[in-house]
Amino acid sequence: MTTPTTPVNRLRPRRSCLAVPGSNPRFLEKAQGLPADQVFLDLEDACAPLAKEGARHTIVDALNNGDWSGKTRVVRVNDWTTHWTYRDVITVVEGAGPNLDCIMLPKVQDAQQVVALDLLLTQIEKTMGFEVGKIGIEAQIENAKGLVNIDEIAAASPRLETLIFGPADFMASINMKTLVVGQQPPGYPADAYHYILMRILMAARSHDLQAIDGPFLQIRDVDAYREVAGRAAALGFDGKWVLHPGQVDAANEVFSPSQEDYDHAELILDAYEWCTSEEGGKKGSAMLGDEMIDEASRKMALVIAGKGRAAGMQRTSKFEAPEA
Repeated sequence: MTTPTTPVNRLRPRRSCLAVPGSNPRFLEKAQGLPADQVFLDLEDACAPLAKEGARHTIVDALNNGDWSGKTRVVRVNDWTTHWTYRDVITVVEGAGPNLDCIMLPKVQDAQQVVALDLLLTQIEKTMGFEVGKIGIEAQIENAKGLVNIDEIAAASPRLETLIFGPADFMASINMKTLVVGQQPPGYPADAYHYILMRILMAARSHDLQAIDGPFLQIRDVDAYREVAGRAAALGFDGKWVLHPGQVDAANEVFSPSQEDYDHAELILDAYEWCTSEEGGKKGSAMLGDEMIDEASRKMALVIAGKGRAAGMQRTSKFEAPEA
């Protein structure tokens, strides 16, 4: 495992994570103009076996010559059970390392798979003279074994930035009785994904990582996408995959706070800072309107305010200290 030589921002905006087939130059070009927080150029499921080798070079060209301003740039390689993984990583990182933020590793089943990727990235960075530790890792949890081992996976590398739920393969791995990805299976009266999502979320938060929900395949049903995304957002997930341009705005909206909540969070932070100051009486709690706020309120407000700031939201209200 490695330690970055300089601090690296591991909490990037990831409300919308756009999947782009690495073998399709037209889609790669179009993705650059979409308002997604993150794009991941895919060498795995979106590429046919015969197209994978060529797609590596297409992705390198797109990363080096495209305009990805404001986006987190990620490449999803093939998983370690295939014979493509090492060459995916070497070709992409040697060819476009300075223009790459993360490598996404699918079907992660244990911590050693993350450690192996960390080691390979370190060797490439040292060989090429790149900054060691700059490229992050995203781990995709897609089967029962990966979920059982998720705490060890989450602690496997300082490069790790996110844990991602991969619903389709996961559903197959546990023999879930449905053919529609993300749909509640017939005959089960509750949310069949609640435990899985919460397990991923707890592991992520325990190690200061982000948690990302996977794709919703009914790409033209944006209302259904909002509903599914809303459940993950309510739990505390940071974002969700998007497979179609029509899902991008929905993801950005769902995983951003409302203007009212954002303003309220900023007011809590200002009010708490004031009440704990000399001017405010060095109090541990205070009233903000009809609401009592304290240190716990501040922590909750930091989360909402952080999401709003990351989304580029602007305040529409201003804190005014109460008159003595």
